[in-house]
Amino acid sequence: MNHALTAAAAGFGTGLSLIVAIGAQNAFVLRQGVRRDAVLAVVGICALSDAVLIALGVGGVGAVVVAWPGALRAVGIVGGAFLLCYGALAARRVLRPGTGLRAEGEAAGSRRRAVLTCLAMTWLNPHVYLDTVFLLGSLAADRGPLRWTFGLGAALASLCWFTALGFGARLLGRHLARPGAWRVLDGLVALTMLALGATLIAGS
Repeated sequence: MNHALTAAAAGFGTGLSLIVAIGAQNAFVLRQGVRRDAVLAVVGICALSDAVLIALGVGGVGAVVVAWPGALRAVGIVGGAFLLCYGALAARRVLRPGTGLRAEGEAAGSRRRAVLTCLAMTWLNPHVYLDTVFLLGSLAADRGPLRWTFGLGAALASLCWFTALGFGARLLGRHLARPGAWRVLDGLVALTMLALGATLIAGS
């Protein structure tokens, strides 16, 4: 029992350390949380996607896929282009006069856009495969028969993080009600997306 708890705790800490760094996915979840726009759907997609990727890594798919480096290269180019486009849209919002944060209920159209964007942000990011599938998969393999317990801990870390980020962001709503503060957030998102997109394309 103690060994299982230790493996789960190690998986939780490792998973948390990999996803806490601010990146494209985290910036998107934060923005959706501040806007209160399709938060449950976005958090669910991120957490469920991580759980699937972790399961693939623990199951050994990473070792098979890594034999075809062209796959990651293709995903890097497509994902980089997507991030550049999203970053350009965020930069456009910075330059366009706004009215501040509107914490309104989500519309069907915005929910659909949020879901599609979140799916692309998650599955077109090569770093997700490198970290979640290959790295976590290799670390889990070292746990032997407890590798699935390690993976469960990592999946739980993802669920806790995205839940806290998405729903905790609402606490920032009052501070981001001013147009200037909202433009600063969009500026940070734009810089993050553009830098990551350029890095992915250059690396591919």
